[in-house]
Amino acid sequence: MLIRYGYEITLTCPQPTALVCLLSLHEDRAADVRVPETTFTRPEVPVSTYLDLFGNRCRRLVAPAGDFMIWGDATIEDDGALDPLVPEARETPVQDLPDDCLGYLMGSRYCETDRLSQIAWDLFGKAPPGWARVQAVCDFVHTHIRFDYMQARATRTAFETFHERIGVCRDFAHLAVAFCRCLNIPARYVNGHLGDIGVPVVDPMDFSAWIEVFLDGAWYTFDPRNNVRRIGRIVVARGRDAADVPLINSFGPHVLKSFRVWTYEVPAPL
Repeated sequence: MLIRYGYEITLTCPQPTALVCLLSLHEDRAADVRVPETTFTRPEVPVSTYLDLFGNRCRRLVAPAGDFMIWGDATIEDDGALDPLVPEARETPVQDLPDDCLGYLMGSRYCETDRLSQIAWDLFGKAPPGWARVQAVCDFVHTHIRFDYMQARATRTAFETFHERIGVCRDFAHLAVAFCRCLNIPARYVNGHLGDIGVPVVDPMDFSAWIEVFLDGAWYTFDPRNNVRRIGRIVVARGRDAADVPLINSFGPHVLKSFRVWTYEVPAPL
């Protein structure tokens, strides 16, 4: 299937402001692009790109004072399959993990493993190790937190989410990531596009957050917010938590004036 995705974001800056934007498709899906991303800014400004430490494509620019719009649109081919289900996937002992997984066992800005470790082992220590334990984490987070757009808070941490029991998709992801790390399972934060293919339309289209965990030598997708397998995830960025992968990192004050995202299936050409 073909999936068209894109965004339109308008900021208002009181002065020229340096920005780093993580809005483009992750490099590991580059071969699936069928209509390359068209991007522009209004007003037009010079833009350069680079790959960050996590392999995410970053766009670097300076927004002028006043209203500034960033727009992008592309089409990708997807196999139309649901997220993989591998219940036999096992945990890897820490001593046998690849070196590049070890960073995803550590605490990070929004995932306080030191404050959640005992809670994690009390809740999930007796769960069968491997896929079933990660699913138990996601089941708990999904039922423990009440989703509410109006209660979003950019500074909420996993520990605060556990106690406040409310949040948005990034909070679900942070708590699940933190619990998995406490249990010695490498976990990373993911954001990207997730449309409503194959499911009822419930929420307005938005950038979504989910997680990936390392089991049996591979990274697998889990989604504590929706807690069901989905079709057509489009990864934009991966990191330790949301602090590593903001959609827009602004080095100065700005106000978000408008925000629009689209993700939907389109007919294949004859």
